Amino acid sequence: MSLATVDSIRPSAALAEQVSAPAPRLRAVPEGTEARGFVLYVGIDELKAAAAGTDLGRIVEALKQLTAELAPAAETYAAVALAPAGAGGRDVDVVRLALQDPAAIAKHRHTVVPDEDEDRAASGVVVDISRKRLILDNQTVSLTYKEFELLQYLVLREGRTIERAELISSLWSNADEDEIPNERTIDVHVRRLRAKLARYEDIVRTVRGVGYRFDRHADVSIRHASAPSPDLF
Repeated sequence: MSLATVDSIRPSAALAEQVSAPAPRLRAVPEGTEARGFVLYVGIDELKAAAAGTDLGRIVEALKQLTAELAPAAETYAAVALAPAGAGGRDVDVVRLALQDPAAIAKHRHTVVPDEDEDRAASGVVVDISRKRLILDNQTVSLTYKEFELLQYLVLREGRTIERAELISSLWSNADEDEIPNERTIDVHVRRLRAKLARYEDIVRTVRGVGYRFDRHADVSIRHASAPSPDLF
């Protein structure tokens, strides 16, 4: 969902009143640190939003607009948490875990018993979305942040051809103008990713004149576990 296509709405006076009301003081921060912002986790799925007469994009836009009204100098960044269909659990817990909230991760580690044989595949590709890693033939491959973002974007849209322009608008949506790559640069990113995929490079296929597509082979597995994956608006 692109925020550029979402109709702007003004937050209600009641909401603005609540936000502008005196808030509890922040807890003391550790010595040598300073508060630079905050994260607000909102747990609501598309069906619940629709039942309330809205959608996730409108909620995001309203919160961003309210922030701009209260503090024009504030910078905002929004992400939506994607989970496998039927994953269950409280929406807000899913969001916190997907967006790597330390407290949620610690709780998850205590409640999920790790499978000791999980990473012992003799061969093949494991794209571990929940832990942000790529494993080839039982060896973890070092990917840059953008390389994994690119692979994840294609994996989550398995079988669909993604145009280069979509990759740019989705993966660099919050980049400064001089940091936004052109389509040739996307090709360079894909070449580097393929080089690290080694003999499995053909899971990222080129669709000539269009873009790229992820094709899952029999020796490729995707791990979502109970930790969903964040994806940008």
